[in-house]
Amino acid sequence: MKFGKVEDPESVDFTIPPDHPDTKKNLAKGKGKGLDVYVGCAKWSSAELKGFYPKGTKDELAYYSSQFNSIELNATFRKRYWAPQYEKWANATPDGFKFCPKLPGYISHTKRLDGVEESVEVFVENASAMGDKLGVPYIQLHDNFDPKDIDRVHNFCGMWKYDIPVAMELRKTTWYTDESIADQWHTEFEKCGIIKVLVDTAARRDMMHMRLTSPTVFLRWVGCNVDEIDHGRLDEWIERLAKWKKEGMSTLYFFVHQNKEVSSPKLAAYFIERLNKKVGTKLHIPETL
Repeated sequence: MKFGKVEDPESVDFTIPPDHPDTKKNLAKGKGKGLDVYVGCAKWSSAELKGFYPKGTKDELAYYSSQFNSIELNATFRKRYWAPQYEKWANATPDGFKFCPKLPGYISHTKRLDGVEESVEVFVENASAMGDKLGVPYIQLHDNFDPKDIDRVHNFCGMWKYDIPVAMELRKTTWYTDESIADQWHTEFEKCGIIKVLVDTAARRDMMHMRLTSPTVFLRWVGCNVDEIDHGRLDEWIERLAKWKKEGMSTLYFFVHQNKEVSSPKLAAYFIERLNKKVGTKLHIPETL
C-alpha cells in the first residue's frame, strides 16, 4: 500500500494517540459478547508475498487460508464479480475463514456515493453468496472526496439496512481536522451501526483519530518496511487492543499491509503470536519461510 508512505520512517512519531471519550462508550456495547479476532494480509498473490508459499504451491488461496483466518478482498474494487465467483472463493477456504471485500470503485470513486442504491444492492446480493465466510465489507472513499458531500455519507449510512455490517474509510484530511464535521459523521456512524476504518500509516497520522463508532474494530495497519520500527508499533497496538478487550471490543479485523508487500506474513505472524500471549486468543501462528 503506497498510501501514507514516507521516505524516512524514523522521522515519524508512530505513538498511538489516546482514545477519544466516545471510544469507551462504543466499545461497552460489546461487553459480554466475547471476542472474535481475524488477522490477515491484503492479498494472497505469491507474486506479492514472496517467500511465503512453499515451492510448488498451486492453490494459493487454499494455502493462504490454512495459515490465516481472513483476507481483505481488494479485487472487488476494480471489477464486478457475480455470486458464483464469491461462492468459489468461499468454497476454497476452511470453516471460520472471513473475506472482507471492498465495495466497487464505481460506487465510491465514479459515482462518489451519489445515486448508488441499485449498485449497492447488486454488490450485497452477490457477496452474500459467501454465506458465513463473508466478514465485514468496507468502502473506501477517494482521497479528494470532500466533507462538502457529507450528505452523501449520511444517505449511504441510511441505505445500509442489511444484516451484514459495513465499514467506511474516509481519507481526506478535513474529515478529521474539522471538529464540527468529525462530530457529524462519527455520530451518524454510531446511529447507523457503521464501523469506522482505522488506518495506521506513516504520513497520515490524522487518520488515527482513535474515535471508534462500534465494538467492532476494523484496522488497516501499514508497515514501513523497517522491522525494528514495525515490531515496536505492533507491540504498542497489542497493548491498546488488550485494553479495548477489557472495555468490550467484540470483534477485531486486523489487516497487515506494507509499502512493499514482502514481509507482511512475517509481521502478521509476529502480531498473532504476541496477541495470543497477551489476550488469550488461540489463533494459528502462520508458518513463514
